[in-house]
Amino acid sequence: MNTKTLLAIGMTSAMMLTNTACQQSSHENPLLAESSLPFGAPDFSKIQTSDYLPAFEAAIQQTRDNIQAIVDCQDSATFENTILPFEDSSRLLTRVSTVFFALTEADKSDELSEIEKKVQPMLTDLQNEIAFNKPLFERIKQVYDKQHDTLTGEDQKLLEEIYKDFVRKGALLSDEKMARMKEINLRISDLQQQWGDLLQAATNDAVVWVDKQEDLAGLSEADIAQCAKDAESRGGKAPYAIVIMNTTQQAPLASLDNRELRKRVYEASIHRADGTNAKYNTFAIVSEMAKLRAEKAELMGYPCYAAYSLDDTMAKTPDNVNNFLKNLVKAYKAKADAETKAIEEFAQKTEGADFKLEPYDRFYYSAKMKKALLDISEDEVKPYFNVDSVLMNGVFYAANRVYGLTFKERTDIPTYHPDMRVFEVIDKDGQSLALFYGDYYRRASKRGGAWMDGFQEQSRRWNQKPIIFNVCNNAKAPEGQPSLLTWDEVTTMFHEFGHALHGMLSNCEYKSLAGTNVARDFVEMPSQFNESFASIPEVFDHYARHYETGEPMPAELKERMLKSINFQSAYALGENLAASSLDMAWHMLAAKDVPAPDKCKDFETQALQQYGILDAQIPPRYMTSYFNHVWGGGYAAGYYSYLWTEVLAVNVADTFAKMGALKPETGQAFRDKILSRGNTGDLMQMFTDFTGMAQPDASAILRARGL
Repeated sequence: MNTKTLLAIGMTSAMMLTNTACQQSSHENPLLAESSLPFGAPDFSKIQTSDYLPAFEAAIQQTRDNIQAIVDCQDSATFENTILPFEDSSRLLTRVSTVFFALTEADKSDELSEIEKKVQPMLTDLQNEIAFNKPLFERIKQVYDKQHDTLTGEDQKLLEEIYKDFVRKGALLSDEKMARMKEINLRISDLQQQWGDLLQAATNDAVVWVDKQEDLAGLSEADIAQCAKDAESRGGKAPYAIVIMNTTQQAPLASLDNRELRKRVYEASIHRADGTNAKYNTFAIVSEMAKLRAEKAELMGYPCYAAYSLDDTMAKTPDNVNNFLKNLVKAYKAKADAETKAIEEFAQKTEGADFKLEPYDRFYYSAKMKKALLDISEDEVKPYFNVDSVLMNGVFYAANRVYGLTFKERTDIPTYHPDMRVFEVIDKDGQSLALFYGDYYRRASKRGGAWMDGFQEQSRRWNQKPIIFNVCNNAKAPEGQPSLLTWDEVTTMFHEFGHALHGMLSNCEYKSLAGTNVARDFVEMPSQFNESFASIPEVFDHYARHYETGEPMPAELKERMLKSINFQSAYALGENLAASSLDMAWHMLAAKDVPAPDKCKDFETQALQQYGILDAQIPPRYMTSYFNHVWGGGYAAGYYSYLWTEVLAVNVADTFAKMGALKPETGQAFRDKILSRGNTGDLMQMFTDFTGMAQPDASAILRARGL
C-alpha cells in the first residue's frame, strides 16, 4: 500500500473555507465542494484535470488559516481548543490529495505529472511549516504536559501520536538544525517525484519486442493474445510485446521455451533503471536520497536512518530486524541450495550434463519439474481463476462468511477509469458500511504492483464512512475472452482486500488513528492473514470454477494444485530476504559512507554478501535501482515488515483455524480486537488479545512455507 507525502502529517480538517474567494472556488470546483454522491464519493464525472492545481492552492491556504487560528487562540491550550482543531485542520486538503494521488499512481497522464511537480513542493513546504511551527508545538506540548495523564482512550492516544509526530519531525531541534531539516524534506520530496517519473518511464521502455509468434512458444493462446494487445497499446514496434512488471522475475519466464528470449526478458527487468540504457539510471537519486535520509537521522540524534525509522515500530531497533533476518537466512539457506541443485539436475536430464542453470532459467525448469513431480501447471489451473469469480465468489464470499458483509455493485457512481468497479459494502445489520472500488487491470498509465488506499478514511468525529480502493496489475484479456489469473495473482487480490477490510471495518473516533494508520510492521498483518482464505477448501471451491462450464475445479486437480503451493518455496522467501537485507543495508549507513552513484551496484553486491544472501539464482525481489517501496514509497528501512507481519499473520491464521476459520464468532472477535481498532491501542497487546500469545512464534513462517 502507499502513503502520500501530505498524509504523513497524520491530520485532517473539518473546517470549511471562510473567505469569499474560496467560497466562490468551492462552488465552481468539484474538488472544493462536498460531493452529493453517496458517502461523499468523488464525482469523477465533474472533476477535470484543470481543477487540481487551484484546488490544492485553496485547500493549502485553508489549512494555513486553520493552523494560524490555533496559534492565535488567546486561551490556555487544551485538548478541545488545540488538539481537536489540529486534527481537523486539513480535512479539505486530504480530500483533494487522496483523489489526485490515486490518479497519479493508477492512471497518470503527462498533465497530471506536470501538476504533481508543482504540487509536491507546495505540500512539502506546508508540512515543514506545520512541523516547525514553534508557537503551534508549544501549545501542543502544553496540552501534553498538562492533560496527558487525565485523558483516556482515543483522546489520550491522539494526543500522544500528535506530540510524538512533532518531536520525530524535529520540533525540538535548534533553529539551525530545523532550517537544514526543512531543506532535506523539500529535496527528498523532489527526489521522490523524480524517482517515480523515471522508474515508470524506464519500466515502460523496458518492454521486450517480439517479431515472430513462434518465439513465444510455451505461452498459452490467451497470453500470446495479451502480448499482441500489449504491443498494439505501446506503439506496435513489433507484433508482440512482453511487458516488464515491477518485480525482478517476470511471469512469462515460467513458460517461454525460447531461452534467448527468456534471457532478454530477465535482463530487461534487472537492467531497466541501472544505466544499462543511458536514459534510465536511478542510482544518482538513490545515492542522494540515502545520504539525505542519513543526515536527517543524524540531525535527530540517531546513528543512521534505520535507527530513526524503526524507533516507532514494533521491531524498535536495527539489531532486532537484522537478527530476525539473519536467523531466517540461516534456516532457509540449506533449503535454497538444495532447491537450486535439484532444479539444475532436473534440467540436465534434458539439456545435458554441462547445462548451467541461469536465473532466467529457474522459473522455466521449476515449472517443468513441478509438472513432472506433481503433474500441475499454471495453464492447467488458470481456467478456474476467472478474475470476476475470484472477486465475487472468493474475496467477497470469504468476507461474507467471516464478517457478515455483503456487496452491492453500484453503476451510478463515476470512476476515474472504465475498468474500475464500485461496490456498496453492507454490514450484517443491514447498514451501509463503506464503498469499495476495484481497479484490477494493468495499463501503461498505472505504476507496477498492487496496493490499497482510500478516497476517505473512517471517522466517527466527522460522521465519515470509509471509501476504499484496491489496485492490481492483472492482464486484461481481449474483448470477449476471460481474464484469467495465476495463483499468485489470486492471493494478491485476497491480500489487498485484507488491507481494504482493515480500512472498511475501522470504528474509531479520529481519522488519524483509524484503519491502516498503524505501524508499518503491523499494517501488513491483516492483508497477509487474509491470503489464508484463498486456500480454505470451502472458499476455494466457491470461486475456483471453470470460466466456460462453471464447474468447480475437480477434486483431484485441486489436491495437486494445493499441494504445489509450497513447491520450491525457498525462492519466494529468499527474494524477500534479499530485498529486506538490501533495504536495511542502505539505511544503516552514515551519510559519509553512502556510495556515489557509480558505486551503488558494488555496494548492493557487498551488502548481500554480508547478510549471507548473495545468490545469483535467487536475486532480490527488487534490485536497488527499481526498489520502489524504499525510494518512492514509505518503506525505507521497512521492507522487512512483510516478513515480520507474515509471522503475525500465520499466528493469527493458526488461531482462526483453532476457533473455526469461517465461523462468524471468530471473525467478530478479530474485528473487535484488531480490525476495528486502528491505532487506538498497543499493537502487540491487540495481537495478544486475539491470539492469546504473549509473543509471536517466528518459527511459524518456516512451517507455513513448507520449510
